[in-house]
Amino acid sequence: MRGLATGALLGAALGVSCGAGTARADPASCKVVRFADVGWTDITATTALASRLLAGLGYAPKTQILSVPVTYASLKAKTIDVFLGNWMPTMAADRNPYLEAQAIEVVGPNLTGAKYTFAVPDYLYDAGLKSFSDIARFRRQLKAKIYGIEPGNDGNRTILAIIKDNAYGLGDFDLVESSEQGMLAQVDRAIRRKEPILFLGWEPHPMNTRFPIRYLAGGDATFGPNYGGAEIFTNLRAGYGAECPNLGRFFKNLTFDLKTENIVMGSILSDGLEPGKAAEQWLKANPETWAPWLAGIETLDGKPGLPALRETLGVK
Repeated sequence: MRGLATGALLGAALGVSCGAGTARADPASCKVVRFADVGWTDITATTALASRLLAGLGYAPKTQILSVPVTYASLKAKTIDVFLGNWMPTMAADRNPYLEAQAIEVVGPNLTGAKYTFAVPDYLYDAGLKSFSDIARFRRQLKAKIYGIEPGNDGNRTILAIIKDNAYGLGDFDLVESSEQGMLAQVDRAIRRKEPILFLGWEPHPMNTRFPIRYLAGGDATFGPNYGGAEIFTNLRAGYGAECPNLGRFFKNLTFDLKTENIVMGSILSDGLEPGKAAEQWLKANPETWAPWLAGIETLDGKPGLPALRETLGVK
């Protein structure tokens, strides 16, 4: 989802956001923490995890569902504080102008090992659609359609550029834009009927365990190498780490893994849990995983953060 800015810019951003030394209690003005969620379940899951932890530290997290372009405009306008879903390199065009203008701070990555590219059901892969170069040969079976997610998404824009440039011979294909859930519903129907379908897939996501799918090779020129291999970064509004140093350190500490995200997303999508409940369920079951995130972190009123979180979650 999602090339990197110059090392100098990234280094400067990290220096501003993380600071040095130990954390100190944040001022009361830092109590409300405003997150952007762009509607992808992985970002919903990580935002819910961070929000539940911050609530246990005495903060008041709030989340708005915004598109990627609006998220960055809101970070610049300082009406949003945090965005946990900066997929790179595919979001470079979205992020870099704001980074160059010093309107955002970049922390992380908060996740490595992700992928983001075209996927197909395994039966279609076994039938010969294994690479981007194979897609045009399956035009009739696919009805010249590629299923994406919400309009304005960086992945959709990559697909539209492929179509516009006739890359891989796909100039006469159409992009079907929908929500993440709308696209997955279409994938589910197609797989139950053993019908061909080409769609935008990614990991972490429970689609990888729910559906028998394969990722297509050969998309390096558009989605990047290693099947659209990606790192996900935390973005903060400019100055946030300096204004709220305890939060700045918290977001520096906050790192996820594919297993964690797949589990929490599965609880949301497959078990029907509300994101906050799914996050709390995982946090209660995995204190050894999240304890390092609280290293050097205090509650809003200046008390040690880790024992406060253990108490509020009811874990030892």
